[in-house]
Amino acid sequence: MLSVLERRENMTDNKSNDKANINDPPKYTYTVSEIASILQIGKSKAYELCQEELFHIIKIGRAVRVQKASFDNWFNNQIN
Repeated sequence: MLSVLERRENMTDNKSNDKANINDPPKYTYTVSEIASILQIGKSKAYELCQEELFHIIKIGRAVRVQKASFDNWFNNQIN
């Protein structure tokens, strides 16, 4: 069985394949960098949005993760 680090390394090695692999575990969180990329904003602004409590964030030490379902719901409401 692969460790989390080995799975992450395998995912980075396979960046040429943009489609999700059927064997990939489901994604429950986004990083702040992923939020910045989705919204096409800088990381500083993405951190500011996280502090506004517009969606659920999870802090693990100094790391910030954004609950995917919460962000997706907020984002979809911004579009409508």
